Amino acid sequence: MLGENVEIGWHSTVWADEVGDNTRIGRFVEVQERVKVGKNSKIGSYCFIPEGVTIGDNCFIGPRCTFTNDKHPFLHWPEKRGWTPEATWIADHAVIGAGAVILPVKICEGSVIGAGAVLTKNVGPGEIWAGNPARKIGKVWPDGSFSTKEVKL
Repeated sequence: MLGENVEIGWHSTVWADEVGDNTRIGRFVEVQERVKVGKNSKIGSYCFIPEGVTIGDNCFIGPRCTFTNDKHPFLHWPEKRGWTPEATWIADHAVIGAGAVILPVKICEGSVIGAGAVLTKNVGPGEIWAGNPARKIGKVWPDGSFSTKEVKL
């Protein structure tokens, strides 16, 4: 179900169960079935979003982000009959930088994931994560200010 004022870029394939109002999806994006995208969100060009991903309201997903839905793709291979995708949940107001790779995790409200990060662990509210593998490098405070003094890069 597409909400009102949804924009979908050229050559994008969107099979999502739900895309909220005022959401923009860039060019050459694939959004598979059993995906939910909240309202007022933006998904950059060349992103891949497989089944099992939920994106909240007011989120930003940078260009060329890749989500996965299986942490162990070769486990029990080739007997993967009956396989179900692992869930990825992105809460409201999350920001994911360009080129990030997101494994099945939970990203809490107001969190920031740096460009090029490879995220393999859950992220708490307002945390800033970056690197490969991604690690916590700072905090976004409720007033919108942030600090990256907790960990030096």
